[in-house]
Amino acid sequence: MSVLIKNVGVFDGLSGTVVPGHVLIDGSKISAVDTSPIAESAATTVIDGGDRVLMPGMIDAHAHLVGMANTLLDLAMASQTQLAATTLARAKGTLLRGFTTVRDMAGDTAGIKKVIDGEPALGPRIYPSQAAISQTGGHGDFGFVYERPTALGGNESRAETIGFMRVADGVDRVLAAVREQLKLGASQIKLMAGGGAASLYDPLYTVQFTEAEMAAAVQAAADYGTYVATHVYNVTGIRRAVQAGVKSIEHGHLADEATVAMLAEREVWLSTQPFAEHDHSFLNPDSAEKNREICSGTPHIYQWARKHGVKLAWGTDLLFEPESVARQSEMMARLGEYVSNVDALRMVTSGNAELLRLAGERDPYKAARLGEITAGAWADVLLVNGDPTVDLKVLADADTGISVIVKDGVIVKNSLPGHHS
Repeated sequence: MSVLIKNVGVFDGLSGTVVPGHVLIDGSKISAVDTSPIAESAATTVIDGGDRVLMPGMIDAHAHLVGMANTLLDLAMASQTQLAATTLARAKGTLLRGFTTVRDMAGDTAGIKKVIDGEPALGPRIYPSQAAISQTGGHGDFGFVYERPTALGGNESRAETIGFMRVADGVDRVLAAVREQLKLGASQIKLMAGGGAASLYDPLYTVQFTEAEMAAAVQAAADYGTYVATHVYNVTGIRRAVQAGVKSIEHGHLADEATVAMLAEREVWLSTQPFAEHDHSFLNPDSAEKNREICSGTPHIYQWARKHGVKLAWGTDLLFEPESVARQSEMMARLGEYVSNVDALRMVTSGNAELLRLAGERDPYKAARLGEITAGAWADVLLVNGDPTVDLKVLADADTGISVIVKDGVIVKNSLPGHHS
């Protein structure tokens, strides 16, 4: 299938400018980007962009497709078949918000990825982490206090049986847990290295996993050609993770400036989120207070990361509130409060794509480049009703802001006047 998108301003995801041009897609790849008109054939589907801006599909580097699609009650009570079906059914919404790729940071999504790869219009490309790995009492331990931990002979928690979390203590069990996720299809590994808001037993100051445990995870991932990313907010946890060889810090909102500067020196990614308090709601007052503390760090980490030249990635980390998933678009537009519009757009396209390529041999989409409009790149593009380099908020509402979505060369949405998709 050949698609020509003509008369557009091209934001290629790499440069800081919008250039008038035309883009030809052949099959699943972009075959030509030209400032001069491109010849049309009878077999070519032609989309006249009418001087709208064409940009690469966006990438959410910290998504939870299972967690976005299902409530906490669903995760506690629904069958695994229902959880998977709901996740797949609602994955289309992520794609229709213009997010053509996600790095899924906890959840059993490898099978869902296979289904979507066969039918690209069903949802975004997925880089699965499979179950996030936690120590006993850590951020991924959702067992109840009256249940004996698995390390002491107890049964798996519900979060483990549905493949959302894996609790592992000690080097041997951490190695087994990492290898288990790789066996299940993980493209990278997610480790919980400090406290979090949603979990019950771990204040934000807690440091989780010893350096030996983390180093073992890093080694097991490296042996499979990939890397470890760690959930962590506090300074000690961040520094321990970096020392162990972790390549990506997820969140990091409670870092100090010296620690952020160290990330730049070590070339470790900071994959973070422009969190505001209303992004998540909590029934537990302790969790709500932890959330407030995390959000208070948002302006500082962006300021320090820009000052020191840290490799910044962007994601959302939305969980358990399917009715609020449109916040994915709002949080992307909110990036403009902390970085320039162009830097935000580069971050959610070619920048996040660079982070995803750390998966190396495990990269499921390494046959072409994501996050850019260049010849040979994957044909994942958005036609925007406006110029997001001037007004990022045009992307805050995908229904009105994005008129055409192409993923893997397939036209997923076309709401241009005169067209009925």
